[in-house]
Amino acid sequence: MPLTGVHFLLSYQCTYECDHCFVWGSPRAGGTISLGLMTEVLDQALDLASVTDVYFEGGEPFLFYPLMIEGIRLARERGFSTGVVTNCYWATAVPDAELWLKPFGGLGVADLSVSSDAFHAGDDEDPRPGYAVEAARSLGLDEAVITIDPPVVCTTPDEKGLPIVGGSVRFRGRAAVNLTEGLPRRPWTDFDECPDEDFLDPGRVHVDGWGNVHLCQGVLLGNLEATPLRELMESYDPRRDPIIGPLLVGGPAELVRVYDLPHEGGYVDACHLCYEARCALRERFPGHLGPPQVYGAEETR
Repeated sequence: MPLTGVHFLLSYQCTYECDHCFVWGSPRAGGTISLGLMTEVLDQALDLASVTDVYFEGGEPFLFYPLMIEGIRLARERGFSTGVVTNCYWATAVPDAELWLKPFGGLGVADLSVSSDAFHAGDDEDPRPGYAVEAARSLGLDEAVITIDPPVVCTTPDEKGLPIVGGSVRFRGRAAVNLTEGLPRRPWTDFDECPDEDFLDPGRVHVDGWGNVHLCQGVLLGNLEATPLRELMESYDPRRDPIIGPLLVGGPAELVRVYDLPHEGGYVDACHLCYEARCALRERFPGHLGPPQVYGAEETR
């Protein structure tokens, strides 16, 4: 299972508190990574010899600008391609955005991903993502816009015309709590596979400020405070993992069957069922499901 990407959740803190957020980011959240841990992870990623890309995400990484810039520098120093994902709260005008982004050119940042959707802006159109994109182009930076479309109710294209949920929201994290009410649901037994993650060959992991290594937000490979990244990768046995094993056999529905979990008759999507099942299993498997932040609870460490 060669790992090619390491994505730093630089912090769970964010200027927004979006309903669709996988990791329950908010202005009150913590979990900011230290420079020491980030340097250690980069060295361990280099030791693997398969990692090519390092991303800086959140929360909102620009809240910790000096740390982000130093992380990019250290990653580039080790030969990694780098990228950043941001909500552009800082892009109050094009000249100001250029000021924030100017160091990216000298550091060789390969990708700036800009979030721009109604979850961030609310009912009013937010010009800041546009300012950031214009500034990035003026500086010769590659940019991309990430847009999460709100849930919409539509029908299946077959003769039954069953109601289904469209849009690009995945109903895990805060979305499973805030966005599912009133939406059509399918029988829980329908969700017999994970539609988003390749747990047999994940390719990339997310690392947070507490050293947690996420295969999917809240599904942990382990913790770097206890086990180095190389050892985590070499010992990874997905079919024997108490969470990933059932997901490989029969998706989120298999978690319900294997652990005889209480459940509702229907869920909006596979992520919705998976998230609710994982919430029910969190105390039983704290080393595999965490941290509390990603499940809407405060981290106690």
